[in-house]
Amino acid sequence: MSVQSNSLNTTLSSTESSMVAGPGAWTTLFILTAVYAINIADRYVLSTLIEPIKHEFQLSDASVGFLTGVALAIFYVAAGLPLGALADRTNRKRMIGVAVAVWSAMTVLCGLSGNFWHLLLARIGVGVGEAGGTPPSHSIIADKFRPRLRAFALSLYGIGASVGAWFGASGAGYLNDAYGWRTTLLVFGLCGLPFALLVWLCIREPKRVHDEPVVPASEDSSFKAALAYTLRRRALFHLIAGATVITFWGWGILWWATSFLVRSHGLTVGEAGALLGPIHGLAGTAMMIVTVLVMLLLRGKPMGRQSSFVAWTTLLGTLFSVALFSTSRLDLVHVLLWLFVPITYIYIGPSIGLLQNLYPAGMRAKGSAILLFTANIANLAIAPQLVGLLSDLVGPYLANPAESLRYVLLGCAFTGFWATYHYWACARHMQREIQ
Repeated sequence: MSVQSNSLNTTLSSTESSMVAGPGAWTTLFILTAVYAINIADRYVLSTLIEPIKHEFQLSDASVGFLTGVALAIFYVAAGLPLGALADRTNRKRMIGVAVAVWSAMTVLCGLSGNFWHLLLARIGVGVGEAGGTPPSHSIIADKFRPRLRAFALSLYGIGASVGAWFGASGAGYLNDAYGWRTTLLVFGLCGLPFALLVWLCIREPKRVHDEPVVPASEDSSFKAALAYTLRRRALFHLIAGATVITFWGWGILWWATSFLVRSHGLTVGEAGALLGPIHGLAGTAMMIVTVLVMLLLRGKPMGRQSSFVAWTTLLGTLFSVALFSTSRLDLVHVLLWLFVPITYIYIGPSIGLLQNLYPAGMRAKGSAILLFTANIANLAIAPQLVGLLSDLVGPYLANPAESLRYVLLGCAFTGFWATYHYWACARHMQREIQ
């Protein structure tokens, strides 16, 4: 075991007894969780509105995939890396406040779009705004909570994803059926703007907590150093790889879930949203709470067990997702959605918590940016575009072209086994590198 690993282990033990590292930790966590919910809702809303937007602008599935996913992802990840580096050097709460204002305003502009190109440009703006919100949020929470409790705090933060997806599914589905997709986007965008002010007024910028061995200061501001550090630490590499594949598997599938229910099972957009929303909001939140409790139980145990927990649950979720797209019975689809969807939330808190512990303090925001870069390329760019493209290609060869989406999503479901492997590998390497 290396000297660095011994030092890290000793430091973790010495800080374990204190839960919060700075004042206002719980208020900060609550506000940032709400901001994360707004982030996910504004991102998810367009996937709920795929069918009416496709119909109005006469788009193919490939075009819809590009509009809803790739356009957001390209600029999200392109802006995310420099903004992640900026978050390690600047006032993070102000950065988050500006980001919320930008992506909310751009969501409003999405609702005012007159054609495909207007909507595309506004969607790009949403991506740029959202890129500035998550890395500094992770970094602030990491400085508010001690290392052993970071997975716990970030699992609570992850509840924002399930709540945001609930609003993005049920809220968007209801508003679309009642008022149309444009009004839906206007409402979602306007609801986000007050949160920008809330961040500025209610969050105190914390002092950066250096509780791990830090790389030399000359390397702290370099993305090259952060990337090299990632590649040297095999546990860290497999953690990022696992989170990347799991987002392709889980969120890539869910991106098209509303369209799948509309095309293969005859639901309206509102009915599909009414089905998916409570699954995200109730079952997803319940699963996040279970994850929080598991992280509390594991806080005194080797950190590799957190990764093993994600591996086992992902394996189970993969089996549910394969069954989901293999049946034509709507009653079974209901049951399988309640089983599969909540599992897609489990990885969030443990993965981000482990990430924040495995990177030195001066690399935390950059580490989050690296993870967000790879994960969002997978679930926002590759998954929506690939699923849409394959659906267009497969459709003409089927007796019922509308079923093409089902078969493509069935193929994607098997990638969950790939994600499972990386989390198991992460746990194995963590035993050697840290414990």
